[in-house]
Amino acid sequence: MVEARPRLMGLDPAVAAVRLAVRRNLTILNDGEGGYWAPDLGSSVMVACSGGADSLALLAATIFEVAKLKETRVIGVVVDHGLQEGSAEHTARVVEQMAALGADETATIRVTVDPGPAGIEAGAREARYAALSQLAEHFSTELVLLGHTLDDQAENVLLGLARGSGGRSLQGMRHGFRRDEGEPVLEPIASRTEETPDGPRTLYLGHEVFRHSTAFSRPLLGITRAQTEAACRAEDIVWWEDPHNADPRFLRSRVRHSVLPVLERELGPGVAQALARTAEQLRLDMDELDLHAEAALEEARIEGGIDADDLEYTSPAIFGRVLRLAAIEAGAIPSELTYEHVQAIRGTRPGKEIQLPGHVTAYREGESRILFKPTPPLPD
Repeated sequence: MVEARPRLMGLDPAVAAVRLAVRRNLTILNDGEGGYWAPDLGSSVMVACSGGADSLALLAATIFEVAKLKETRVIGVVVDHGLQEGSAEHTARVVEQMAALGADETATIRVTVDPGPAGIEAGAREARYAALSQLAEHFSTELVLLGHTLDDQAENVLLGLARGSGGRSLQGMRHGFRRDEGEPVLEPIASRTEETPDGPRTLYLGHEVFRHSTAFSRPLLGITRAQTEAACRAEDIVWWEDPHNADPRFLRSRVRHSVLPVLERELGPGVAQALARTAEQLRLDMDELDLHAEAALEEARIEGGIDADDLEYTSPAIFGRVLRLAAIEAGAIPSELTYEHVQAIRGTRPGKEIQLPGHVTAYREGESRILFKPTPPLPD
């Protein structure tokens, strides 16, 4: 645990910065009559908290800002991955700390992490988001706040560079995303009744919606880790240091404690900010290309894959994205699907099969049909 320092008079700049980031993220506005309102916020907001400085600073700022709204609750939650000895005791301490900070409700959930082919970190992330979605549905909350910072974003960009995985990894983490749970159902928008030989029949026009859709948001992507730690010190908040974050066996730990400090020392201060800024700029371009790729995939989609003839006049950048989207739809693991995989799919010929991560096989049927099928298990 990291001890806090004695509180100073006045509002600490780091506390002010974290609160402002949360206020802007939640769109908390002055109503002009001495009160506040948040047009996009429901009756509650959930904050995922690990006990580290980032998530505790986020929780404290959220409690302070949401208190202005009177009728909105803050729910602090902890996900226990069970990956470290004493995780249950640590989880209990964080629950007590969240309550002491002023969370209206607290909750904890334990998950089982399946490393799978993508590894332990990806397995823990998937289990964590599934658990947070489950808790959000339980509390009828549509928004979950995550404590990722500018430093986390910079680390992600460097990891993407090291993997050579292109612009998709370099764009880093999104400021927000949605996770849909359950089977989609048709939500009617309009209807009409027509006569048939079997009698009147009502037809519905609508769109598919999911049983529960959770919005995840990262208010602190513009805030540094040094600021969250300073905010905790200023507010007398004692935080926990995850030993995995200092373990050199993990690539992210080496990037955090070795690579970034060397870059800052050799290239000058501001490297993390520059990497995060690059990610934000690249995301705009990637989003536009992805929109074009999704439209092209709709044109080329056939049962089991795509017809490449429908992509004859498509640029190589869009063609590659269409192949990637089609492979992911077939079950390939996005985080492990590399540029080399996509190029191999593009260049495959009839009679040749390409094995993809996620037990998916790509193959060509005729000159233009690129199809996908489950990879058969190896013989005993």
